[in-house]
Amino acid sequence: MTDISRIDVADSHGERVVSQPTVYVYEAPVRLWHWVNALAILVLIVTGYLISSPLPTVAGEASQHFVMGYIRFAHFTAGQIMAVGFLLRGYWAFMGNEHSRQIYYVPVWRASFWKELAHEIRWYAFLEKAPKKYVGHNPLAQTAMFAMYTLMSAFMIVTGFALYSEGEGTDSWEAKLFGWVFYIWPNSQEVHTWHHLGMYVIVTFIIIHIYAAVREDIMSRQSIISSMISGERHFKDGA
Repeated sequence: MTDISRIDVADSHGERVVSQPTVYVYEAPVRLWHWVNALAILVLIVTGYLISSPLPTVAGEASQHFVMGYIRFAHFTAGQIMAVGFLLRGYWAFMGNEHSRQIYYVPVWRASFWKELAHEIRWYAFLEKAPKKYVGHNPLAQTAMFAMYTLMSAFMIVTGFALYSEGEGTDSWEAKLFGWVFYIWPNSQEVHTWHHLGMYVIVTFIIIHIYAAVREDIMSRQSIISSMISGERHFKDGA
């Protein structure tokens, strides 16, 4: 069971004290992974876009410039950081608390899940007057995280390493682990296209994720953004 303590918060004049419940939700490894992963994805998006739509040719001799080389190096480095983080995050899903596992499944077998999911959809559509409280992800956020982040990240890592294996050669570990992708899409350009489309799915997810986090911090009954910094979720109107 989650341990709930209480914290006292003074008002701006230091006179009135308000008692608020707080729950420790996101452990340090999860928070560290979240911000490192966010930076890696940002680098991947920018460099990936530039790889697909290169910058105009720079002036001077080509031998004096290595612009695309640096862009590709940054992309490959960020991709490997993301992949290692993905594996470590999966490891922590087994070692961490119950909330660390939420992004890896959707409890579709629970009737209460569908009821709460419908409520969250109505809440985000401004059809509900008040949101419900959740210690971890709410059902809609859990569904979005699983479908648009976890599954899509796995897809991007697999297709990314498959494309990288073309330059490393058929004897590389990348080709041995991910070369099977070319049995599905024999044409390398098809893999590039799907990989590129996957980027736009993640961009869409990021926009929704940031909007929802800011909106919930303002309108809901629990903290969202600060929780991924401190690890604690604060409830605004009692337990």
